[in-house]
Amino acid sequence: MPGPRGRGNKNRPKASSSGTSGSAHTSVPAYTIPEGFFADIDNGATWAVIVDYLCKYFELPDLSTRSGLKKVHAHFNDIYKKLDSAYVGAQRRGNEKLMGGIVGVWAKMCADANMRDKLFHEGLLSKVMPLLEYDSTRHMALNALTVVTHHGGTAARREIARKNPVLVRLIQAHPDDAKVLELATVTMAHATSAVLSVEDPPDAGLVKEIQVRAVLKTTVEGIKKPLASHYMMDHAFGLLTSATRHCPEDCKATPGMLPLLVTCLRSANLGARCTALGGLIRLTANESEPDRQNFDPQRLISAVQRGFPDNLQAIMMDYGFERCDTVLTLKSAADYQRAMLRCAQDHDLYALGRTLAMLIQRTEFSIAEGMFQTDGPGGRHETIDLGLPFTMWTDSLPHCAKALRARGKPSDLDDADVLDLKFYIIRSRIPDAISHGQRAVERNPELAYAYYAISMGADHEQGLRAVKKGLKCKNITPFVRTYMLWRAVEHAGDLGVSVLQDAKQDDTRYAEGVAFLMSAWEDSKTFTAEAPPDNRHVQTILNWYIILTIAIKGPELSEELRELAAARRKLETSTQFMKMLNFTIKKTQMRLTREIILDLYSKGVKEWGSFIKHFDELDARAEKQRPISSTQADDDLAAWLENMKLEEGEDARPHMCSHPKISTNNVALYRCSWCGNPSAVLRKCGGCAKTRYCDGQCQKKHWSEHKADCKK
Repeated sequence: MPGPRGRGNKNRPKASSSGTSGSAHTSVPAYTIPEGFFADIDNGATWAVIVDYLCKYFELPDLSTRSGLKKVHAHFNDIYKKLDSAYVGAQRRGNEKLMGGIVGVWAKMCADANMRDKLFHEGLLSKVMPLLEYDSTRHMALNALTVVTHHGGTAARREIARKNPVLVRLIQAHPDDAKVLELATVTMAHATSAVLSVEDPPDAGLVKEIQVRAVLKTTVEGIKKPLASHYMMDHAFGLLTSATRHCPEDCKATPGMLPLLVTCLRSANLGARCTALGGLIRLTANESEPDRQNFDPQRLISAVQRGFPDNLQAIMMDYGFERCDTVLTLKSAADYQRAMLRCAQDHDLYALGRTLAMLIQRTEFSIAEGMFQTDGPGGRHETIDLGLPFTMWTDSLPHCAKALRARGKPSDLDDADVLDLKFYIIRSRIPDAISHGQRAVERNPELAYAYYAISMGADHEQGLRAVKKGLKCKNITPFVRTYMLWRAVEHAGDLGVSVLQDAKQDDTRYAEGVAFLMSAWEDSKTFTAEAPPDNRHVQTILNWYIILTIAIKGPELSEELRELAAARRKLETSTQFMKMLNFTIKKTQMRLTREIILDLYSKGVKEWGSFIKHFDELDARAEKQRPISSTQADDDLAAWLENMKLEEGEDARPHMCSHPKISTNNVALYRCSWCGNPSAVLRKCGGCAKTRYCDGQCQKKHWSEHKADCKK
């Protein structure tokens, strides 16, 4: 369609080549744009008319198709020269709308990763930014920035992030312009995340340049405005949470930001809740401590000798005094010493091995270091050679394992594997423990301790899969079960948070993330119901339980969190146990996150409760994902810019523009029907295609229960 004053003009003058241009591509001739071209476009034309005119005039292929983008890519230099000459001519004549239309075509071309990089090399940003100053082109320029950052690579987004100060000033200068608020926020969200949503600390100079604190303050102020759209709010959440990992002090200094994120945990949108949760967890990363404890049996003995307070003793009696960790640990320490002294007399490594395997599966700190000593001259301790193949007591483990394997009975082979696994764990040889554990379960899939050893690694999916299988073993001691529940919560919780942060618009991956959180929540409930009250991991699991309950239940909980009163009492009791037993309560990431949430929850609801309800109302509407528009012309152009069938090579992880609608009720498809392990890569039952399994082992174990229901 020609311009508004050029309809029917079939003989429009075409651009002609002249001498060389001053551009970097000196081998490509420059273009002279006929004066009639500019006369055909005036500032009253709509964006749709201008863009259509440009595409037809310069004979551009269809930029909405894969093949069209390939054609532009093949003739990029030639096409760019034409458009650049037109832009320069329009700029010289003050034709704002034509400048904006050309920028729109360039933005459309940015769907191709290679062309995007070329356009940025040619100075695309320097041509877009001036258009923000004109009333007629401001929305067009913001639309272009939004599209470029939406499809842009990391380098392009970071370059645009440098313009954050301009966008902040633009929002402040036009406080009543809903479109400016929306598009500027969306652009900053896309661009800023490229700088801050990284694992390693970003460049300090770049962080300073993008003015994080001003961006956060403007975003929090903007989200409160009645004119803020759902599209703007959704991106604002992503922008705020992207800053928590590397700019925690800026986040804490931004009025209302942390109460807002905490109150987001009351949203009806589970995706919004999980985004907020991820941001709050990352906020505490820099100040957190690892959850490591050095076990000192003498400190434990001295603590017990002082006696438990009456309230703690009553709790232990209710649970079962002999089943409590402290009692089992001290009993095991005594049994361990007796077994070693007996071995010193009879040299029976087989008998020692049987005893050690039993102790290892009874309690965590069952095998301590020691040696056979006597008093030497001057009262010094001297090591005694008793004719055993080991000096240090922990070195007995592989020797005892060898003696057990020599007997060859299945139970002896199980005990031998337990000893080898414990030896690797004591020596911090975790990769060896994992490899040995995998071989052990191939031999005996019912050896629960082997699954526990496999779970000790950093691979969360491998560890979770292992403990889920291990928890289904028939012969499992209370200690091993409790510790596998602990590992299951940590693995699934970490996976859930990380998967949901990276899921973007992939509903399958998103549902998998929710399945991980549900798995962690269920296992945390089981742990708190079964574990001894003096177990050192109760604090960790209660932190997870409280956080996950708030995230999963959302608005179902009361504003005072009355439903968590029992968990908070257990937390206080656990704190008393840890202090009494001389265990240091570490400032772990989950503990700090739990404290922030509980401290700010009631305050946040008062400040942001009505806003969250408003967000949920917008979120429930069918048209919620549509960006707002000030005019139909803006709407038409935005639709054209977004209508892209992307080329290979585009950023494989586009920005999430809305939270997929996933609930806790539709995650069963991502859980193994036997062990409950969450995964998106489960195999269906070949008979009924309803049940799903991790592998053939889980399917085989489930068959006795499932065969009656399976349709063959």
